[in-house]
Amino acid sequence: MKVFTTGQVAKICKVAPRTVSKWFDSGRLQGYRIPGSQDRRIPRDSLIKFLKEHGMPLGDLEDEAKAKVLIVAQDQVLIENLKRELPSDRSFKVAVAASGFEAGIQAESFHPDCIIVDFSIGKVESLQICQNLRRNPEFAETILIALLPDVGSPMSFDRSAINETFKKPFDASLLAERLRTLIGARKELV
Repeated sequence: MKVFTTGQVAKICKVAPRTVSKWFDSGRLQGYRIPGSQDRRIPRDSLIKFLKEHGMPLGDLEDEAKAKVLIVAQDQVLIENLKRELPSDRSFKVAVAASGFEAGIQAESFHPDCIIVDFSIGKVESLQICQNLRRNPEFAETILIALLPDVGSPMSFDRSAINETFKKPFDASLLAERLRTLIGARKELV
């Protein structure tokens, strides 16, 4: 769990450190004192909650407070359904890529917590995306979800690089709930 000093919180909130100390001492900003010291520490989730409650901008914490999801798909209906279920006002930030090449560029710049790959773009390209991401240590912890087309017979491939699979058609709200669980466990979403 990430914690901040009163000085760091003051910079984030653009106030004097003494103001942060007053918020802490009055109980409005939750945290703890370091034993044997007067120094205060504020956990990240307490700070985000405080900022939201008081209508203050999250600033640099915004990226930390949102679960970033990259959707690799060409099916516009699927993309719109997922975007509707993963709204930005409920802790999600969504980016879309239509090809493996675009997915690589988006992954490098967006740094997603989860990548959803629609295998309808092609089994070979989809597997290549998943394998390339797993080879890159920067994306070792990224959650990979495969959306498999319902083609009658089961699709056979090495699933070791993929965290979860969903068979189409599926309920987008169930996928969104699963993402909240998977990413929330890692990011402590508030």
